[in-house]
Amino acid sequence: MLGTWRRLSGSWPGRLLVSAAVWLRAPYFLTAAPMIRSLEPGRAEVSLRNWWLVHNHLGTVHAIASCNLAEYAMGVLAEATTPATHRWIPRGMSVQYLAKADTDLLAVATFPHPPAFSAEREDADADITITDARGQEVVHATITLRIAPRPARLPVAA
Repeated sequence: MLGTWRRLSGSWPGRLLVSAAVWLRAPYFLTAAPMIRSLEPGRAEVSLRNWWLVHNHLGTVHAIASCNLAEYAMGVLAEATTPATHRWIPRGMSVQYLAKADTDLLAVATFPHPPAFSAEREDADADITITDARGQEVVHATITLRIAPRPARLPVAA
């Protein structure tokens, strides 16, 4: 994913294409339609447009749309950071709703303590800060990932 991002992120259509590829791989994200703004190992920035498909009954960004944004940001962070020798899966999520989200949103995901990617499985926390267009933090999430070496492939019998 990181290589594709580096090749295509220089233009808006390229960023859309990479973001949409994630939507297709995990169709649950289609209604929120988050867009990757910046991606590198250890850090991801993802935006969410404030539009009617993510609204709650109050006309603000729904709490679960914010969770979707946090999970999307964590996912692209994990993909960009985890070497091909390892795999990851979310194990848990803690979310704090700090303020009403009534503008477009920006999620910044990082690993405060980068994973070691050792031969043993490990848990690592991704820290996600979601701010509104005014720069106010509206949601804070921590997602715990289980990271483990990929199992060895068995040889194909001839």
